[in-house]
Amino acid sequence: MNVVIGLMIPFIGTALGSSMVFFMKDKMNKKVQKLLLGFAAGVMIAASIWSLIMPAINMAEEQNIISWIPASIGFMLGVIFLLILDSIVPHLHLEAEKPEGFKSKLKNTTKLILAVTLHNIPEGMAVGIVFAGALSQNFQITLAGAFALAIGIAIQNFPEGAIISMPLKSEGMSKSKAFIYGTLSGIVEPIGAVMTILLTNIITPFLPYLLSFAAGAMIYVVVEELIPESQAGVHSNIATVGVAIGFVLMMILDIALG
Repeated sequence: MNVVIGLMIPFIGTALGSSMVFFMKDKMNKKVQKLLLGFAAGVMIAASIWSLIMPAINMAEEQNIISWIPASIGFMLGVIFLLILDSIVPHLHLEAEKPEGFKSKLKNTTKLILAVTLHNIPEGMAVGIVFAGALSQNFQITLAGAFALAIGIAIQNFPEGAIISMPLKSEGMSKSKAFIYGTLSGIVEPIGAVMTILLTNIITPFLPYLLSFAAGAMIYVVVEELIPESQAGVHSNIATVGVAIGFVLMMILDIALG
């Protein structure tokens, strides 16, 4: 039951973010948006280091492998995976040029939903990998540490849910439908996590590589999507403060719980 709850936490974060469609006006305040994007970036950076890369290095040492090799290989593969993914489904910045007409807007929003959904796959895998490590009684990963990562990703998913549902409402979709579409963008995370856990016996020897792979994928999203978007235009200092707060909060969560 603890594992089931842990796997659902990131999805709940997306759902809560999507629910903002019921409480906010047609558009999210630019300052709030920048703060949330920066906060999400800080959370993901800290989670990548303390929840993924550090355990991967420690596991490699336990397996008598040169510690930096799995971390380096896995990290680069994660970056390359997202790079290929972006070439197949081009990412859409929130400040992308505004198209003319409802159909063009809807088409762009559909691309955004698809891009966010695909980018959620490695995050779901990351949660599944750490819970798989905890279930295999690998002492580099505790159940509390796995929960810390799940909570961190849930925090990161909150603005993503809002970023999808809010434009849908502003384009004429009902609040309920906009909420459902935003929430469904996160459903791939628990699915990916469950599939990863089902393969626990197979993946355990490769955990150092897989943890680093998830870290690489998450850092790619931060560098390619979150930071450029949060720093665009005015009030970039708000995003910088958000990064600092997110980083420190996730670091405290991981060290205190892990």
